[in-house]
Order: sequence, then structure tokens, then C-alpha cells
Amino acid sequence: MAPPDPGPPADERAYAYLLGLYLGDGCISAHPRGTGYYLRIACADAWPGLMQQCREAITQVRPGIGVATLQRQGGCRITNWTTRLVGGERKRYEYPRYFFTNTSTDIIRLFTDALDRVGVEWKPLHQSRAAVTISVARKASVALMDTHVGPKH
Repeated sequence: MAPPDPGPPADERAYAYLLGLYLGDGCISAHPRGTGYYLRIACADAWPGLMQQCREAITQVRPGIGVATLQRQGGCRITNWTTRLVGGERKRYEYPRYFFTNTSTDIIRLFTDALDRVGVEWKPLHQSRAAVTISVARKASVALMDTHVGPKH
């Protein structure tokens, strides 16, 4: 038997925010007790304000439901580094970078189409696994991502 339709979200802005989190770092999981499904969003521990906004958005969309948090390893904006020879001396060069990984070709296409629409340059990483990872590493594109994704706190 299918669960009852919960109806429209109580707060459409919060719903749109959660949809963005879901597309970026979320999934729908079956409840371990077989009592339905729940939304899971991965937020890095480095951004406690983002985790709080996520919890608030969930309760705004569906007032009265419980929100649980689990500590896990992860995050999608990193500081990448490489070394370069400058004036005969090897120097370390650091730069911010975004990664997005998903196994759904539809979700990957939605993401890359959105990147194209806002002018973010991206490229797929060639890996030997089922998931596809999209990389955004060019300075101007990372700045656009920071603008569109918003501040982390």
C-alpha cells in the first residue's frame, strides 16, 4: 500500500532550497524498519550553519516531522593543490574546486544543464565506477558557483 499523499509543501521557498540540497548532496532512502522513505542530505561538518538551515527547511516544508543528524565523512567544495616549477623552484599552488557525483544520468544532465545556463565551465572526471563526477575547477567558474550556491557558514 502506498503512503498517503502529503499534499503541497507548507513552504515553497524552503521546498526549493531542499530540492537544491537533494540534487547536490541528497538521496531518498527506505526506512530501515520498512515504514516508508526519508530524505537524506549530506552536509560537511565544516558548515554547521548550512546543516542548521537544512534542518529548518525540512521542518518548514513538513512541520511536525522529526529531523535526525548523523556524522559522516564528506563535502563537495575542497581546496585542491598541485606543484609547479616557478623560477627553478618547486612551489605549491592551492585552489578551490567543486565536485558533484551521482549515479543518475538524468540528475547529472540537470546539473550540467544548469551549469551551462549560468556560464559555469565544467568537465567530467573519467573514473572506473558507476557514478559520474563533474568537476568545476576554473577560477571564474568556482567564483560563479560560490555566488549561486551561496555562502557557507
